[in-house]
Amino acid sequence: MKTILLHGVIASPYLLKMQSMLAFSGRPWARWPDQAGPWAALGFMLRRTVALVRGRIERFGGMSDQLDEYPSVPFYTLDGSHFYYDSSSLAYHLDALPAIDSQPAPLSLLPEDPVQRFICQLIDEAFDEYGLYMVHHNRWVTSATTTPMGVLTAAEMRHLLPFGLQARVARALPLRQVRRCPYLFSVAPTGFSAPVAAQLVPPAREGFPPTHELLNASWRSYLAAMEQLLEIQPYILGQRFTLADASAYGQLSMNLIDGVAEDLLQALAPRTYTWLCDIRDDKHVDSAGELYISEHLQPLLDIICQTFIPLMQQNDCAYEDAIAAGESLFNEKAFDKGRALYDGEIMGAPFRAVVKTFQVQVWRDLKANWQGLSKEQQVQVAGYLPQVEL
Repeated sequence: MKTILLHGVIASPYLLKMQSMLAFSGRPWARWPDQAGPWAALGFMLRRTVALVRGRIERFGGMSDQLDEYPSVPFYTLDGSHFYYDSSSLAYHLDALPAIDSQPAPLSLLPEDPVQRFICQLIDEAFDEYGLYMVHHNRWVTSATTTPMGVLTAAEMRHLLPFGLQARVARALPLRQVRRCPYLFSVAPTGFSAPVAAQLVPPAREGFPPTHELLNASWRSYLAAMEQLLEIQPYILGQRFTLADASAYGQLSMNLIDGVAEDLLQALAPRTYTWLCDIRDDKHVDSAGELYISEHLQPLLDIICQTFIPLMQQNDCAYEDAIAAGESLFNEKAFDKGRALYDGEIMGAPFRAVVKTFQVQVWRDLKANWQGLSKEQQVQVAGYLPQVEL
């Protein structure tokens, strides 16, 4: 069987998530450009760029031309020619592939039971969307003086960089990511200072409420919920690894190399820290057993109901209002121009954000999955999501 190629860098939590799923699937994979030779890396990058420019990168299961947005990384290909994006879709893609000859069929990354499957999808999207804000904040704010991500990313891209540019990329990447903090929900209070170069101080933004405390409190709540759960059972939905675990792993493990955030994670949630290291070391690969929704999952679902779900609802409403007002620019381009902004509140804390169309798609997909459940199944799901309207 051909090796599945990932195109991305370990700076991306979505790449970490995809690696964990591929390891669990038992299928051969490699991460390019880091694990490729110079000419192979350049050729692959050229093919991927052409596919991107021509709009030939797909999302397994289909995509919306109006709402979806291509990421920078990661992408994956099964044959070196056809490219796909979206880390969650990889789980569906892997589940749909035929079994490898002479090997037992791999366990599915998504539960067969409809209620478990919906909860799995909800947890996956919560970590993907809200979890990203927390871990990006932890990297470039909490760990501003200790993260090595610029140097590591430049080293991974060495085959794509002309001579002498590796050091420049190592310096430029942190500058770019710190500038993007407000777009990724991390807004510093006015006058915020940090013991780093002026260009690396996480920025405030005029008219935007500060969100550092909100993100710090959210992260601690997610960790506490994970810690309580993992003290009782080995994985989020029972006895084996699923897409929900992959998403939690991808986001939370992003900070395992960030110094201060890693130390905090280990101190606040030692069981979760060990769990993340075990998945990083592929100890989840042989997990098997029953899937279930236990009472110990409730704290994680509760914090998702307090953070991710209201964010998605407010973003969706803001999108409808913006469209009605004739707005046509969204996401980061709109943010940079001060367009398509809206005000909201999470856990009693105010925020200002830009409408993100890909999050509209996430929320509408979840609602469509909800509508696909039977009435009895909807009642079951509603019991886990108190005071939430889907």
